[in-house]
Amino acid sequence: MRKLLPLCCWRPWLLLLHCGFQVHGAVARSQAHPGFEVLASASYYWPLENVDGIHELQDTTGDIVEGKVSKGVYFKEDKGVTFLHYGSYKASCISNPAQCGPEGVTFSFFWKTQGEQSRPTPSAYGGQVISNGFKVCSSGGKGSVELYARENSMTWAATFSPPGPYWTHVLFTWKSKEGLKVYVNGTLSTSDPSGKVSHAYGEPSVNLVIGSEQDQTKGYENGAFDEFIIWERALTPDEIAMYFTAAVGKHVFLSSTPPSLFMTPTANTVPPTDAYHPIITNLTEERKNFQSAGVVLNYLQNVSLSLPNKSLSEETGLNLTKTFLKTVGEVLRLPSWTAVSEDSAVVLGLIETIDAVLGHISSNLQASEPKVTIAGSSSMADFSVARLLPKTMNSSHYRFPARGQSYIEIPHEAFHSQAWTTIVGLLYHSVHYYLSNIPPANTKITEAAHYKSCLLSAASHLISLEVSPTPRLSQNLSGSPLVTVHLRHHLTQRQYIEATNESNRVFLYCAFLDFSSGEGVWSNQGCALTEGNLSYSTCRCTHLTNFAILMQVVPLELALGHQVALSSISYIGCSLSVLCLAITLVTFAVLSSVSTIRNQRYHIHANLSLAVLVAQVLLLISFRFEPGTTPCRVLAVLLHYFFLSAFAWMLVEGLHLYSMVTKVFGSEDSKRGYYCGMGWGFPLLICIISIVFATDSYGASKKATIS
Repeated sequence: MRKLLPLCCWRPWLLLLHCGFQVHGAVARSQAHPGFEVLASASYYWPLENVDGIHELQDTTGDIVEGKVSKGVYFKEDKGVTFLHYGSYKASCISNPAQCGPEGVTFSFFWKTQGEQSRPTPSAYGGQVISNGFKVCSSGGKGSVELYARENSMTWAATFSPPGPYWTHVLFTWKSKEGLKVYVNGTLSTSDPSGKVSHAYGEPSVNLVIGSEQDQTKGYENGAFDEFIIWERALTPDEIAMYFTAAVGKHVFLSSTPPSLFMTPTANTVPPTDAYHPIITNLTEERKNFQSAGVVLNYLQNVSLSLPNKSLSEETGLNLTKTFLKTVGEVLRLPSWTAVSEDSAVVLGLIETIDAVLGHISSNLQASEPKVTIAGSSSMADFSVARLLPKTMNSSHYRFPARGQSYIEIPHEAFHSQAWTTIVGLLYHSVHYYLSNIPPANTKITEAAHYKSCLLSAASHLISLEVSPTPRLSQNLSGSPLVTVHLRHHLTQRQYIEATNESNRVFLYCAFLDFSSGEGVWSNQGCALTEGNLSYSTCRCTHLTNFAILMQVVPLELALGHQVALSSISYIGCSLSVLCLAITLVTFAVLSSVSTIRNQRYHIHANLSLAVLVAQVLLLISFRFEPGTTPCRVLAVLLHYFFLSAFAWMLVEGLHLYSMVTKVFGSEDSKRGYYCGMGWGFPLLICIISIVFATDSYGASKKATIS
């Protein structure tokens, strides 16, 4: 097993410390990098490979001398399978992570994938590492780590972008309280803090097996591993970074040996290290596996917290920004999003995470010129990240975005510092659709709290601008300089209908997200609406952050005195109407009994009066029932029927008068059945259809009527 391994040429120093071998011409430099101290604390170490060029570590027969650290382990090959034996330590926490104490455990190795043509014996190299307690494999274009605790049947699993043809460093730690964390090239890539219960765990092995015989049915990719190291404790992020830096640093070369002996210019040499490239690659791969918005939010928050504090070029910054925004956009398009759309905490968490990532990019952006800007647009947002000297600004205002009807302006005089200034601007395209149904009680908008039952919703795009150092703005809304926020409204059809309803009153608030309490809360402190209508709003503010226009639709309510007056008129008027209609019915009954002439007219008048009388009585009764209750719905149906009957009998009377004019003395009794069918039957048919197709419309308004 021979490979080119330029990344792992630091091995001689570890052997000098722990094995007592003398390397010709070498100078003890174990303290040249703090990462060597991390290596020295390892519990197990397998160098595995014979690295071309390190002749000092070969004995007279040309065999490699393997290192032994702390507990002395060894390896051997058998039919293409490499076993890493633990000796008498099979029951340690390495074989069974459940036995690890609070210190946890760490596994580290270098890994690369290889095509079959590049190896003379490809069957000896399987893309997996398995043991009794964990499994690492590359399959289907995806790398994965699984860690298993048999005693409580718990499994922790995480996926990441698999290594390519170059050596990639993979390290994962596990603690019972923190779960699994996977680092790629010294940077946190993904994690599984909680794990899950799983009673099925395949391919257990008492020994640690590297390069198990390939099983084509499982699709393991052809790969190679090297420099396998185990710590019986979980390394800290700083220790991981120091170890990785030592592994790829130039100072690991022996001074007596020319560097050319170590580096062979082949396709397998490692390209220049880019600390951000693994993050971009991992984001691209991981978004294919997104399922739950809450889980993805935790993943993105971990990514934002693990960004390396290293400078990045314009190209890298642009790629990272676009990739991260596209990833967040994929979250908003998840099929499961409807389950959490009512919980704005997820959306606000995504916004805060985006702010953190772009803030990191702006502060680490390389500035080779007095003004460096990366700008672009994605499906998620328009963005601009700038690092500049204020003296390079050649206008009276800084505006973001430069074009469009929604923008933020800062006067040039607010930039008091002459040092490097970072500016991050974001104009979100669709986030406002997820910022609806906001309870006024959950905001810091005092005016909105007066109408607690009327929810708020975003009426414009969300726009953000962050400047560091903070610009010097007036703390008084009547002073200057102030930030100007101009936002075009984007109303949904429902919002527009409610806002244009004359029975409603519309309130617009210049609001921003306040994350000072640890979670996003809408507030309008320090902002004032200066002008606007249903199409746009202009605000003046004393600070910078995420801004949006919140709309609150409030139904118009009559004053108490007016309500009492209208109620009195209704009760008195309806009561008089009922009394008069009752007298009318008695009169028709008397006339019908004493006269046989024109009695069909009396019949029509009597039915019309009866329909109106019953409708008026039901209307008086309906005032006593609460909307939405079953009695209220029943009364609404009856009111609908009897008022329709009243109109139907009016139609019948009109038809009867027409008949009398055209046929002066026609038959009086021949059409009574038709008239009853039209007066009582036709309204019944309409009510049945309404009940079938619009049941919820009955008794839904403030009164027991149809709405």
